[in-house]
Amino acid sequence: MTDTITETLANPLAARDHARSMHGTVTESMPVLPPIADDLPADVEPDDHLWEETIAAGGYATRRLTRGTRLRLIDLKGDACASLLVFNAEMPTERLNVADTVKVQWNAYLGAGKLLLSDMGRVLLSILEDDAGTHDSFCGTSSAATNAARYGEGSNRGPHPSGRDRFLLGVAKHGLGRRDVHPCVTLFKGTRIEADGAITPQIGPFAPGRSVVLRAEMDVIVVIANCPHVLDPREQWTVTPLRASAWRGPITAQDDPVRTATPEGLRAFQNVEDYYRR
Repeated sequence: MTDTITETLANPLAARDHARSMHGTVTESMPVLPPIADDLPADVEPDDHLWEETIAAGGYATRRLTRGTRLRLIDLKGDACASLLVFNAEMPTERLNVADTVKVQWNAYLGAGKLLLSDMGRVLLSILEDDAGTHDSFCGTSSAATNAARYGEGSNRGPHPSGRDRFLLGVAKHGLGRRDVHPCVTLFKGTRIEADGAITPQIGPFAPGRSVVLRAEMDVIVVIANCPHVLDPREQWTVTPLRASAWRGPITAQDDPVRTATPEGLRAFQNVEDYYRR
């Protein structure tokens, strides 16, 4: 088999023919072009379906989403781990601030109705639906060093890639670099802080099919890494595919219950509205 591959690569015409023969091949983890799905909300028109992709175990994905877009993430097999970076698409120096997300909302546990806030006091994403309930705003993601310590190897091109290195690949697609890989939140794998301050990871595996639906409150860049949680205690590097779907939707109304739920959240939405009033 190796000799056949070598011969193909050595012959440009054979390499071309091989590449063309792969047209139409469908794998478990890949973008669907054009995006098609049979389980979107009934009021979503086909032309409003913007993104459909299954992110491989150890993979990453990134997308620019306009204000009002809904992003649904599904843990297909019960062991996905979706770490998120979020940027203001117009001005990526504004990005997710996990400390403010926790502090401003007086709550460190993400779920339906919670907001992901920027370092400028604005809402980047809001969580509309959540039937998972296990998320993490404390620990960040894995690195090459943490994976090497746990699995014996952690390089980006090896069998145990880290969330941080996958983030580097994702942000690079938007002209960003290492200094732009900021602290993240993680969905589908959770942590709880005990009374004595100990961190208890909630790793699962869980029932397949759990989902989270987020709404873009600004034009944003989202980068998703699907790598094992940094506190996953299992000896084997373990994670399963993650599905992402996105569709157009209306921007948040003045009387939206997520917008008006708390004085702090309302102020963050007003900051967004002031930004778009320019």
